[in-house]
Amino acid sequence: MKKTVCIIGRPNTGKSSLFNRLIKEERAIIMDEPGITRDRIYGTVNYQNKSFYLIDTGGIELGNDNFNESILMQATFAIDEADLILFVVDGKEELSASDYKIRDMLLKSHKEVFVVVNKIDNKERKDLVYNFYELGFDKVFAISVAHKIGINELLEAITSDLSEEETPMDNICKFCLIGRPNVGKSSLINALVNEERAIVSEHSGTTRDATDTIFTYHNKEYIITDTAGMRKKGKMYENIEKYSYLRSLKAIERSDVCVLVIDASMGIIEHDKHICNMAVEAGKGIVICVNKWDTVKNSDSSIKEWQEKIRYEFKFVPYAPIVFLSAKTKKRIHLLMPEIIKAYQNNQIEIPTSKLNLCIEKSTLLHEAPSYKGKRLKIYFTSQTGIKPPKITFNVNNKNLVHFSYKRYLENKIREDFDLTATPIILQFKNKDEN
Repeated sequence: MKKTVCIIGRPNTGKSSLFNRLIKEERAIIMDEPGITRDRIYGTVNYQNKSFYLIDTGGIELGNDNFNESILMQATFAIDEADLILFVVDGKEELSASDYKIRDMLLKSHKEVFVVVNKIDNKERKDLVYNFYELGFDKVFAISVAHKIGINELLEAITSDLSEEETPMDNICKFCLIGRPNVGKSSLINALVNEERAIVSEHSGTTRDATDTIFTYHNKEYIITDTAGMRKKGKMYENIEKYSYLRSLKAIERSDVCVLVIDASMGIIEHDKHICNMAVEAGKGIVICVNKWDTVKNSDSSIKEWQEKIRYEFKFVPYAPIVFLSAKTKKRIHLLMPEIIKAYQNNQIEIPTSKLNLCIEKSTLLHEAPSYKGKRLKIYFTSQTGIKPPKITFNVNNKNLVHFSYKRYLENKIREDFDLTATPIILQFKNKDEN
């Protein structure tokens, strides 16, 4: 198993900035307002052919607020998972009561701790680093995330006991949950991994970041990403919601499969289709998941009615499988992962050229392309020229003769001959003399 490192500290010490710097990706939301990061956020750090998992956590501070309790619980889970803890403190400020509270918690964990003194961006302040040894930990690092000072020294220390990476993370299936706020995405993650990994609340908008969770299913690792609920742009009043929306879009981009979560108690609305279309346009595998199925009366007999409704409303993704489940009761939850795996496999399927040409030859004999002004489309050769999603290129006499209805016919015939469930495919037409 990879080494797991977690970042702990009070709010606004630069934890999320450090997280983004180390994973070389802006995944955690950064704003001046304390308390933005609330769930654990996962990433992978690659440094000189070595890699480790990194966990960002919400800022811990003294208080009786319910979210403070949730943040503390999430941080406790992260500490339990970690092999090494980066205790981030603000080098511009004196140690606070919250810092000492975190110190006491970390001492009780008996885990290895690096004190990371952030915002040390000049020589005079560097002399103050020694004051932070009073926290009681042997290793103290002076860094400035903003000015990229001390980052390599910190990474050298973190990876000193690691061997060079042999198996890249690229071959791990990454999927994300997308949908409107409060449809049960975080609850679904908790049900899948069988742990209270994401903060679940009755209030919409609890998840603000796109949060990664690594878990094992049938002896294989998967990465699941929870995303903030995506409201219509006109309703995104707060800066935080705007950033969350952008994070959700980025989560779609770096995923292999997108699971659209719909709330069975509320039904389908237009925005569900808009969110789904984002994933289709990004070329991702698609699974439609109807959550909160426990709220539907006569659920067994209602499945057919719901399937017909979804097929009508989501005509642009007729290939997407539909799963009905309840994250709350875990009923039918076992049906979801097989569909995600199939979507992942089909999104990167490679069709043999000979079989593909045979399929197209049969299809054109069965139904010839319509003529236009005395001219007719001729297909000379077909080949697959890409994956994620599969891209099929047709060499033809004149690509301007391709009618959208015939293009749809060819896609349907390809889908009949090859299992392309849950993935979009791209049909591209090139004139024979084109490069």
